[in-house]
Amino acid sequence: MTESRPMDFTTALDHHLAAIDARDLEAYMATVHDQATIVLPGGGTLTGSDAIRAFHRKWFDDPDWTMTATRTRTVLHQDTAVAVFDVEYRDLDGDGRPYGMRQVLGLVFARIDGNWLLVHDQNTVL
Repeated sequence: MTESRPMDFTTALDHHLAAIDARDLEAYMATVHDQATIVLPGGGTLTGSDAIRAFHRKWFDDPDWTMTATRTRTVLHQDTAVAVFDVEYRDLDGDGRPYGMRQVLGLVFARIDGNWLLVHDQNTVL
């Protein structure tokens, strides 16, 4: 029998980002704390797994968007980690016209029972 070891922060972050890229809702939700908060680019907020799941289900079902995230900073301290990204986001508006925006994305994870989970996601449009 092989003993399972909890993943390190970098691996957990990679899983989180890969789930977004793959638009894999279940894999994404497995990386999110059930009481997490997300601040959307327009200033709205989502709190808790039900609201976060509903938003991401709709977003992941949209085939038009692309997002490129470049990590600019990572801070790890005991059971808390922060990753900051420059993001280029591209999508189509309601009339089918392409648009893009640049954002700063800050992700805060906490190690809970040995697992790194997203507790806060802050998007800021530049």
